[in-house]
Amino acid sequence: MEHSQRANFGSKLGIILATAGSAVGLGNVWRFPYMVGDNGGGVFIVVYIVCMLLLGIPCMVSEFIIGRRAAANTARAYSSLTSVKAWGLVGYLGVAGCFLILGYYVVVSGWCLQYLTWAASGQLQGNPTLLSSQFSGFEQSALAPVLWAIVFLVATHAVIMRGVQGGIEKASKLLMPLLFVLLVVIVVASCMLPGAVKGISFMLKPDFSALTGEVFLGALGQAFYSLSIGMGCLCTYASYFSKQTNLARSAIQIGIIDSIVAILAGLMIFPAAFSVGISPDSGPSLVFITLPNVFQQAFAAMPWVGYVVSVVFYALLALAALTSLISLHEVCTTFIQEECHTTRRRSALWVTLCASLMAALCSLSLGACDGLQIAGKPLFDFLDFFTGQIVLPVGGFLTCLYVGWHLPRHLVSDEFTNSGTVGARLFGIYLFCIRYICPIFILLVFLHQLRWV
Repeated sequence: MEHSQRANFGSKLGIILATAGSAVGLGNVWRFPYMVGDNGGGVFIVVYIVCMLLLGIPCMVSEFIIGRRAAANTARAYSSLTSVKAWGLVGYLGVAGCFLILGYYVVVSGWCLQYLTWAASGQLQGNPTLLSSQFSGFEQSALAPVLWAIVFLVATHAVIMRGVQGGIEKASKLLMPLLFVLLVVIVVASCMLPGAVKGISFMLKPDFSALTGEVFLGALGQAFYSLSIGMGCLCTYASYFSKQTNLARSAIQIGIIDSIVAILAGLMIFPAAFSVGISPDSGPSLVFITLPNVFQQAFAAMPWVGYVVSVVFYALLALAALTSLISLHEVCTTFIQEECHTTRRRSALWVTLCASLMAALCSLSLGACDGLQIAGKPLFDFLDFFTGQIVLPVGGFLTCLYVGWHLPRHLVSDEFTNSGTVGARLFGIYLFCIRYICPIFILLVFLHQLRWV
C-alpha cells in the first residue's frame, strides 16, 4: 500500500508550471479566441482581465487554501475542515464533475491528434465546406475518435503513474515551455502576414461602444472556465503545496501565465484570419474547420510554411489538452487512492478504464449511436452543458460561501498569510472579494448560462 507521507511538488517552478498546466488547455487555445471573435475583440479582453482579477484570482486562492490546509483529495478536503459534514458534498461534486469532464474532454483531445496526423500528411486541404464534411465524417465514425481518445488517456496514464514529482511536475516542466515556444512560433508567423495588422488591432484596440451585458458575462464565464475553477484540480494540486508556498503570489503568477497564453492564442489566429478576409466571429468551428483553410490561404505563396504552421498548431492543441487531462486524471486518481485505501497504480488504472468507457460513449453519441442521449441531447453535449453550466458554477459559488462565511476567519487568514509571514495587507481585500464580489458575479454567470438573465 502507498500510504506514506503525502507527496509534495519539489520546487516553486514545479508548482507554478504544474498548476498553470492544469489551467492552460483547450479553454485558452480553442475557446478564448472564438469568444474574443464573437464578443467585439479588444473590449472582451479588457473585461476578461478585470474578471480574472476580481473573480479568478480570489477563487483560485480559495481552492488553494482548502487544498493545502486539508492535504487530502478534493472530496475529503471540504469535510475535514469543518464539523458540518454536509460541506463535503461540495468536494464530491467537484470530483464527480471532474470525471465527467474527463470523459468528454478527452474526446475533443483525440480530435486534436487526428488533425495533427491530417496536417502532417497534408490532408487538411480544401475549402471550409469540404473541411466541414471531412470533420463530420470523422466525428460520426464509430472507431477512429474512440481510438484517438484512448491514445490520449494512455499518455495521461503514463504521467500519472509516475507520481507527483516524477510524473506531473516533470511533465509540466517539459510540456509548458514547449507549449509556449510553439505558440510564439505561430504568433510570429501569423503577425508577419500581409494585412495582419488588422487582426492585431482587432485584439489590442478595444472598442468600448461594443461593450454589452453579453460581453461582460461572457468574459466572466471565460475567466471561470479558463482557470478550471470548481472542478477540484486546483484544490488537489494545492494539497501538494509546501507550507512555505505563497498562495496569493502563486495564484497571480498562474493567472498571468494563463492570460498570456490565451492572448497569444488570439494573436496566433486573428492576424492570419484578417489576412485572408475570414470573419473573426466563426464561433467554435474556428479551430477545426475555419483555421485549416486560413493557413492554406495565408501561406499560399509558401506552401511549406503553411504546412509547418498547421502541424505546429495542432501539436500545440494536443499539448494544451494533455496538460489539462493530467490534472483531471489526478483529481480522480487521488480520490480513489485515498477513499478506497488502495495503491496509486491501481487507482490510476481504474480511472483510465472508466474514462475510456465514458469517452467511447460520448464519442458514439455524436453519430454512430445517436440513441445515447440525455434530456434530448447527445451524451457528449449533455455532459458539456451539465458540467460547464451547472456543476462548475455551483461548485465555485459554494466554495466562496464555504471559505468566505463558513470557515473560521483565523484559519483562512493563517493559510493566506502563511501564519502571518506574507501578504497580510492583501487579506482584507481578498476576504471582501470572496465574500461579496465573487458569489454575486458567479451567480450572475450561472443564471446567464441558463438564459435566466
